[in-house]
Amino acid sequence: MTDLSVNLNVAALLRNRREHPWPDILDLARIALNAGAAGVTVHPRPDERHTRAGDVRALRALLDAEFPDRELNVEGYPDPRFLSLVHEVRADQVTLVPDDPAQATSDHGWDFEAQGVMLAEVVAGLKEHGHRVSLFSDPEAEHMAHAAQTGADRVELYTGPFGGSYNDPGTEKQELDRLAEAAAAAEAQGLKVNAGHDLTVNGTRKLVTRIPSIAEVSIGHALFCDALTFGIAETTRRYLDSCNLSDG
Repeated sequence: MTDLSVNLNVAALLRNRREHPWPDILDLARIALNAGAAGVTVHPRPDERHTRAGDVRALRALLDAEFPDRELNVEGYPDPRFLSLVHEVRADQVTLVPDDPAQATSDHGWDFEAQGVMLAEVVAGLKEHGHRVSLFSDPEAEHMAHAAQTGADRVELYTGPFGGSYNDPGTEKQELDRLAEAAAAAEAQGLKVNAGHDLTVNGTRKLVTRIPSIAEVSIGHALFCDALTFGIAETTRRYLDSCNLSDG
């Protein structure tokens, strides 16, 4: 079974276009969680262009009060501001990404050989505080031994190229093969595997069918696009169906 974490950044980006409190991030999170999502994901960037530190604190309070069995996954670059926030909100999972603050979205994984020492220090500190740690990674099998050396619990495989190949069956198969090889290499190193970026309902089904051991997918952009048609609750259920299919 693959867990679904609903990424709320797109909804926050829409909210921030106006000085109004809607769409309400907490209300959307509550709907998704009531529909069965295992948790929510946020990426509070320094410029607060979408989810903000206040949103993260409010989501922690919502989970504690109404959904104590669900998880808060907080993504970001491990600068002091970010690390202080994840400790404060007791993030269940911390996903470290190598983003430059100016990046529009996460689009590449860590260079584990060059940044492994730094990551190992950060991972150790996070685990001392009780966080599960996942590292954003390109889907390259040869990277997984270096990822494991950091002491992380999981890797999150970047699925952007796979998601972007939805209209090219040959490339889609090639990217899915690459993801499967990386997942197998990660698991051989004792790492669990998460995945995320540009996953549609159909893409999620194909991914989980090919790699049923994926522990979690984090999905935001495509999910909220579908929600314009189907609503948050029904869209969440559609993704959950895709997460729990292993027979094609």
